[in-house]
Amino acid sequence: MIFELFSFGLIAGFMSGFFGIGGGTILVPILVLAGFVMKEAVAISIMQMVFSSIYGSFLNVKKAKNVLKDGLIIGLGGFVGGLQSGFIVKNVTNEFLQYVFIAVLIFSIIRIFYSPAERTNEDTKEQHRIVLFIIGFFIGAIAMSIGIGGSIILAPILVGFLRYDLKIATSLGLFFVIFSSIAGFISQSIQGLMLYHEGTIIGIASLIGVYFGIKAKHLVKATSYKKYVLLLSIGVLIIMIYKTI
Repeated sequence: MIFELFSFGLIAGFMSGFFGIGGGTILVPILVLAGFVMKEAVAISIMQMVFSSIYGSFLNVKKAKNVLKDGLIIGLGGFVGGLQSGFIVKNVTNEFLQYVFIAVLIFSIIRIFYSPAERTNEDTKEQHRIVLFIIGFFIGAIAMSIGIGGSIILAPILVGFLRYDLKIATSLGLFFVIFSSIAGFISQSIQGLMLYHEGTIIGIASLIGVYFGIKAKHLVKATSYKKYVLLLSIGVLIIMIYKTI
């Protein structure tokens, strides 16, 4: 099983770096297909995200230093929200978490589809810190409860409502995942839900994938990048509906 877990980590890491997600969006469905129940998949995914998001953001910041200011504010909100995830997961069913996951994917697909791939500097407006913190809080609580970093929810909001460029939004999203995943790890460890062995194997493997994912991201045009984001979300949605219904 170690080889399979390492392979899962490589895939999740590449997706994390390329799409600016924590990796859970693709890792959770893979783990569910591999036979893990939803709560186990969530725990493993959160631990993997701690690895991939920190390393991925380090690589991203060299290309997009402007994510730091807004990223810190949204990230702090995500950290506080993520601390609630252990309580949430412990008190709901696996099926409920899967339906929430599906709802999040549908929201993401709709918002990204109707948003432009690129923004001009004039389109982007400075956002109020309290608004960013509140957004981070609610996304952190929801995302950590279903084993995703939150970028798949955050990016559509940043692009569709707050008028960020898509590539900047995904870089910001991966930075946000640092805060939300660490909080989720703490919360679910306290509740006794964490799978450390599996999470460590996948987390280490994801570091390799992240490096190549970010390299590939910067080679892709914005319009093509949007199509890839939509294809990923639709593919994951089909898998989750299949496993849930």
